[in-house]
Amino acid sequence: MRYHKIWEQISEGEIHLQKVDTREGCGYVDKTSAYFSRWCAPMKGVELQCIKDDKCGRWFYDFFFKGLNIEGNTSNKVGSNVTTVNVAQIAGLNTLGISLVRIDYAPYGLNPPHTHPRATEILTVLEGTLYVGFVTSNPDNRLITKVLNKGDVFVFPVGLIHFQFNTGDTNAVVIAGLSSQNPGVITIANAVFGSKPPISDDVLAKAFQVDKKVVDYLKAQFG
Repeated sequence: MRYHKIWEQISEGEIHLQKVDTREGCGYVDKTSAYFSRWCAPMKGVELQCIKDDKCGRWFYDFFFKGLNIEGNTSNKVGSNVTTVNVAQIAGLNTLGISLVRIDYAPYGLNPPHTHPRATEILTVLEGTLYVGFVTSNPDNRLITKVLNKGDVFVFPVGLIHFQFNTGDTNAVVIAGLSSQNPGVITIANAVFGSKPPISDDVLAKAFQVDKKVVDYLKAQFG
């Protein structure tokens, strides 16, 4: 049976893949749940074995995520919560170069300064009012900011430090797209003052031009 015909039958719920190439990045159907655990594109010489099953159709889980309508828990020190939908949640995103997040903010909640080393971010406000911004690279370090309201869109270029702050006394919600299936995130304060093992006090005191007692205090907040 040719691959495209197999895929048509999979799409129509008639059959599903039992086994595909076992090299890294591919996978198989769990016979107990009929769940196609990993998607992989057809490759020359790959044997495809198909079985009829009443539970067919569950292969879509590699391309599906449920729950982005659920409010995130913002009861933390910064008052925000990020729900990620990347390749870790949707295996079918592998190599596609896109992902998604929902961010919830409590009143005056903050998504603290951070970077995405592998992605540009485009954000749209669903509810609330946010003060957002990013800082350009050296030597200018120019701060670009804007107050966003419902329906507004803002872009954070790849790799630049950026933030969002809820300026209102009500909750705020955004949806953001990122140009990588695995954009990564580096929260600046956590990385600098909460690294494991810790960065030397001498290094941080000189870098930030502060006393070592200040460094120790900041490390205690993120350690």
